[in-house]
Amino acid sequence: MINCLLTGGCGFLGKFMIEELLSSRSPLPIKLLRVFDSADYNGQADPRIEFIQGNILDQDALHKACKGIDVVMHLAAIVDWGTHLAGDVYKVNTTGTHNVINACKADGVKVLVFTSSLDAVFGGKPLVNIDENIPYPTKFPNMYCRSKSEAEKLVSAANGEGLSTVILRPADIWGEGDPFHIGSLIDMAKSGFYVRIGDGSAKSQHVYAGNMAVAHIQAARALVEGNSRLAGQAYFITDSGSANFFHFYDAVVVAAGYRIWPKSLWIPRPVAYMMGALTEFSAMLIRPFKKINVKFSRFAVIYTCSDFTFSSGKAVNDFGFKPKYSVEEAFRRTVEYYKT
Repeated sequence: MINCLLTGGCGFLGKFMIEELLSSRSPLPIKLLRVFDSADYNGQADPRIEFIQGNILDQDALHKACKGIDVVMHLAAIVDWGTHLAGDVYKVNTTGTHNVINACKADGVKVLVFTSSLDAVFGGKPLVNIDENIPYPTKFPNMYCRSKSEAEKLVSAANGEGLSTVILRPADIWGEGDPFHIGSLIDMAKSGFYVRIGDGSAKSQHVYAGNMAVAHIQAARALVEGNSRLAGQAYFITDSGSANFFHFYDAVVVAAGYRIWPKSLWIPRPVAYMMGALTEFSAMLIRPFKKINVKFSRFAVIYTCSDFTFSSGKAVNDFGFKPKYSVEEAFRRTVEYYKT
């Protein structure tokens, strides 16, 4: 039986992690699931859950959270499209990960699974049919990409001397309660004026949040069972073929009962990029008086208009990654959520 710590357990992916970890079908038998988050816990009730409210920048709180823990799933992060303050992003994503590693080593944690991002290897140019051999870029389009890249290096270097680590790089995560994409697109549909960016030709990868949670558990189990092949390694995770960002999410919006109008309005990339720059500049002027994180930015334009294609072949080979949910079931679950 495993004692597991989940940082960022109150977030979007964290809720799926809790459900999968406590499932009777989980390949990782859980004795204790300790949830660590700065937000309040409003998830399911289970006698195996223990909640500690804290911040990953608080080393003492992390040491308390890691006491008696076998496996740490480190999800806590600021997910940013270039609209948060760079210093805040770096502190949480990089310094926070450094703190988690220190706590793991000090308290005898055996396994650390780190949730990274495709963005850790994104330098601002399209990534087509890449694999895990792609080097880190020398320059990054924003602090989020840089912070994840530097955090990955810390996690990889921490592998050894009693601590086994693994890095998972998800594609675009989606599903019920998605705070990054679907909700915003539905709000735009509700407004009666729906626009897209680019020309619809860019392709990207996606992964259902339930399957991303399963990937964490499968990787953790492999390390617990002594599979050294994945120790210190990074893995891309996706569960479907590539699709245009807007085409993919439009299907969810329409199936959930929302009207898209106009049906075919696309803002050319150069125009959208200029609009993103103006939005960021306006936010910068307002921030001294009011904290604001805009959802439209230059990075959002680059992200939705660039190709990001890869497979999970390495994860399949090294630790037997196998999605639990088909694309059809994931779509049905998500649509039902947004219908209500």
